[in-house]
Amino acid sequence: VDDYLRNLSADVIARACFGSSFTKGEEIFCKLRQLQKVIAQQDSFVGLSALWKYLPTKSNQEIQMLDEQVRLLILDVAKEQHHYQDSHNSLVNAIIDGAQDGRSAAEAEDFIVGNCKTIYFGGHESTAVTAIWCLMLLATHSEAMEVCRGRSTLDVDALRRLKIVTMVIQETLRLYPPASVMMQEALTDVKLGNIEVPRGTIVQVPRLMLHLDKEAWGADADEFRPDRFANGVAAACRAAHMYVPFGHGPRTCIGQNLAMAELKVVLARLLTKFAFSPSPRYRHSPAFRLTIEPGFGLPLMVTKLP
Repeated sequence: VDDYLRNLSADVIARACFGSSFTKGEEIFCKLRQLQKVIAQQDSFVGLSALWKYLPTKSNQEIQMLDEQVRLLILDVAKEQHHYQDSHNSLVNAIIDGAQDGRSAAEAEDFIVGNCKTIYFGGHESTAVTAIWCLMLLATHSEAMEVCRGRSTLDVDALRRLKIVTMVIQETLRLYPPASVMMQEALTDVKLGNIEVPRGTIVQVPRLMLHLDKEAWGADADEFRPDRFANGVAAACRAAHMYVPFGHGPRTCIGQNLAMAELKVVLARLLTKFAFSPSPRYRHSPAFRLTIEPGFGLPLMVTKLP
């Protein structure tokens, strides 16, 4: 079901980002998905070398080709959107307006392309992967799936009352945060334990180490227990900063409310109409790529409810 969920998420974010040009937005996301796969296939140690990307390897040539195709598609949509008054509520028009703030033409293009790519990875891929893991966990915990079922109609008020579904999403984000690592820059010289960290150092913070810490979450930290969030994040663990699926502080994810609303709607609608159970073909192998995703996809047994 992973491809279906990715297509659904692409449709949602393409409409939000590109407005009336959402079909072109979906084409852009398709190219970005191809680009992500090629990058993920490269050896992780190779990726650490700043010189590797300049070598004329087959994968580097494919990356450069896809990157240029994505760039041209994004700029084409940006030009189209800029000329239509009825699409000025789209995210891409807000990006275009921001790009014109004292930047040269080349800088403005880089700004537009960079932000549209960020929306893809932050607003599409991460949401789709979270929905995938939610279904996997519910399929393997049928009692939680039954509790989640309920409302056949969804509006803004109903979304706010989907407490159990919200808890399932929160617990899924704890066990399988889409982005495995946070990058933080030390703004001043700082000491972390016995380690001196000079100003300007980039510090990698592995989310899973925080989310699975048994001192913070208890002895069952490795288990799927949505009810731990029954009284909110603050009561779920000993320190709120140990739960950071959307980041922490002033640079927390600006799209988290959209992501949570989308996930609630998708899960609520699917669980009202279908029951899910594990497929014998499913192999549990989380893969650390640009996001944490099922290494061999997510085949599920799907049964239509009466």
